Amino acid sequence: MLALRAIRPPSGMPPCSAASMSWNSGWPRTPEQDKWGPNLPWPVSPAGQREIHRIASALAAAGHPPEALQAAVMRQLARQDRALIAGIAAYRRHPFARDMPEPPAIWREGGSRLLDYGGDGSPLLVVPSLVNRAHVLDLLPGHSMLRWLAGRGHRVLLLDWGWPEEVERGFTLTDYIAGRLERALGAMPAGRVALLGYCMGGLLALATALRRPERLQGLALLATPWDFHAGGVDAASRAAALAALLPGLEPGLEATGALSVDLIQSLFAGIDPWALAAKFRAFAALPQDSPRARLFVALEDWLNDGVPLAAPVAREVLAGWYGRNDPGQGRWRVAGGVVEPAALRIPAFAAIPRGDRIVPPASALALARALPDAHQEMVAAGHIGMAAGSRAEAALWQPLDAWLQRLGR
Repeated sequence: MLALRAIRPPSGMPPCSAASMSWNSGWPRTPEQDKWGPNLPWPVSPAGQREIHRIASALAAAGHPPEALQAAVMRQLARQDRALIAGIAAYRRHPFARDMPEPPAIWREGGSRLLDYGGDGSPLLVVPSLVNRAHVLDLLPGHSMLRWLAGRGHRVLLLDWGWPEEVERGFTLTDYIAGRLERALGAMPAGRVALLGYCMGGLLALATALRRPERLQGLALLATPWDFHAGGVDAASRAAALAALLPGLEPGLEATGALSVDLIQSLFAGIDPWALAAKFRAFAALPQDSPRARLFVALEDWLNDGVPLAAPVAREVLAGWYGRNDPGQGRWRVAGGVVEPAALRIPAFAAIPRGDRIVPPASALALARALPDAHQEMVAAGHIGMAAGSRAEAALWQPLDAWLQRLGR
């Protein structure tokens, strides 16, 4: 597996490694590689396989010997490497720094805070994932779903989980859901609340909605997985491969009480390793003072600023969600009770990004279809672009706002 992570050094700090890469030679070879013989000790993407086939066919038609393919492929890779390095260098020297005013906190517990984005309407509690910084939903002017929703009249509050310290590193999913999240819900303004969960946060929000329906008027789920084996044999195999990593991760989990940010990044990188290099090549071609370049850097900075995952939660997620598919099989329990979507008695909104590589659409659709009263919104975007991309307002924010407005009436 090829994994790449580019880090921008903080201001005034010495530069760190521009990228870290690792590879192994245990990847299957294409028929063209077997025939023409290039020894490539890294995986070849489907697009790369097509390019090798194209080069091989052209060389064969011109009467060149098989060994010519090795040189031709290496020349093509060298050109791509130059573009990749240019993109990483451009990212590292980009002057952008996020500067958004922080909203006031109306509640705190441990490292967690309830941040108040204002608004005059019915309260909306937003629950992000445990493994990323919450500010992807408040990224930049014009790219802040939370400020946009507050401007539309919703009273928006964000549960920022914060960095897991010693206490949180012993937390299970039950501790986060039946403990911290429910206490944050109790600190919300008076009145029935709409609960919104993004990605992993959607699973936490669903479990809370089933436990505290009397406090809620609706549940919105954005790119929330449910059936971790949905999407065919490949999806089930990827989930099983993630679960199989757990024994090798145990020494680090035991030593630190958490799954580290670097390991979490590696797991995400493994979903589509070729896309990581492609995005930096594309970034190199952008005008560096353009809004698109600024948004790229803001998102990349956010991606690189992750949060460790408490060891007990990491075990539940890898073994229970990905390995046994407990949610999809109706076996996931919180505080002893099964999390059963069919038992939800409030309206739901389920946004499923069509281009999601992190949560396959089939996994999120399985949850939407299991809910008794759910509006399904198929979003023309990816997992992150849906929430903070250049087309997020039209693709997701507006349909979500319309549903929340109807819910308030």
